[in-house]
Amino acid sequence: MIEVKRGLPEHVEGISKVCIEGRWAAIGHIKSPENLRRNDHAFYNEDRIRRELDEAEGWDGYFVALDNGKVVGAIGGGMTGEQTSEVFVFYLDPSRRREGIGTKLLNHLTEVQRQKGAKEQWVSVLKGNNKGIPFYEAMGFRFVCEREAYGNVDGEDYLSLRYRRDI
Repeated sequence: MIEVKRGLPEHVEGISKVCIEGRWAAIGHIKSPENLRRNDHAFYNEDRIRRELDEAEGWDGYFVALDNGKVVGAIGGGMTGEQTSEVFVFYLDPSRRREGIGTKLLNHLTEVQRQKGAKEQWVSVLKGNNKGIPFYEAMGFRFVCEREAYGNVDGEDYLSLRYRRDI
């Protein structure tokens, strides 16, 4: 049975692993290996995850999906305005897709954000991410615009699609 709860120090290694593996599975065909490795090192290293387990200004902390204590998914987001929230990071173990784990994680984060006053929720999805886009659309997110992807450096022109939904 899948349990969703706040990430704890004992989940840090699992969060890092699921974020890196899930990211490569979802967008490894779009982004260069150099970009993926650079951003893995910047965002999904264990020290950073450990520091980001708990809430901070504009960050709700990490939440995990556990299967018998093993991290099989992770999500994090925050409030970006008085009534506006965002999903910043959201990955699953690639072998565990289509089991409802993503829905449980997103529903959990959404409830946390509703309790903080959110009326709308945003997410950025890399253009071409044929795993993430259909999921978000099925969850009621609607395309709003396209913009430069976060984490691009000189010479990179990856694009993110911005989606929103009322919550």
